[in-house]
Amino acid sequence: MSKIQEFRDYRSKMNEKLLNTNHKVIKRLYGIDTLTYQDSALDSKTKEMLGLVASMVLRCDDCVKYHLETCYKLGVTTEEILDIFGVANVVGGTIVIPHTRRALEYWQELSAEE
Repeated sequence: MSKIQEFRDYRSKMNEKLLNTNHKVIKRLYGIDTLTYQDSALDSKTKEMLGLVASMVLRCDDCVKYHLETCYKLGVTTEEILDIFGVANVVGGTIVIPHTRRALEYWQELSAEE
């Protein structure tokens, strides 16, 4: 099984388990997250790119993978991804470099999936 499929399966399984607890705060947080990335004054593609920068700066590899996948689905190009990586590294500092390496590897795997 590929790293991408492993991530998708684990994320899906654990999200389902969390949501099945019927905990109000968790359900509401998931709802807010869904609403946040919908088109409004900013389109969803722009919001996903912003989410990717924030996730890289916060050093959340799971979040980075999620936003990379969504960016890929929304048609973000490799050139745009590299610009996003640049912004994240300027904002977050050199501590973001290891996450950038893993992000590039994941992006290349996504691109090779076709």
